[in-house]
Amino acid sequence: MRILFAVPPNIEDYQTSSDAIVREGANLTLTCKATGSPKPNITWKRDDSSKISINKTLSVPEWKGETLEITRISRLDMGVYLCIAKNDVPPAVSKQIKVSVDCE
Repeated sequence: MRILFAVPPNIEDYQTSSDAIVREGANLTLTCKATGSPKPNITWKRDDSSKISINKTLSVPEWKGETLEITRISRLDMGVYLCIAKNDVPPAVSKQIKVSVDCE
């Protein structure tokens, strides 16, 4: 019988996106990888609590999953995004990723 140890979440910096500068109208993919036991769930939020514009027709208060893809980014999408990793073991951890949009 294997004994499973509970391990709090840890964000793997080297596999997680860092601050990004994107041209307006381009697509952006942010990645957040975390370890822990049980496997952590990843949630993306904006630091200022505004909605995340996934594309022109979908805006959500938060996004679940390791990857956040934003299509046709605009200056309104500029800001700090939080990648939050949680499992049943406290504490939850988060990383800030600053997204800047280069406007022509």
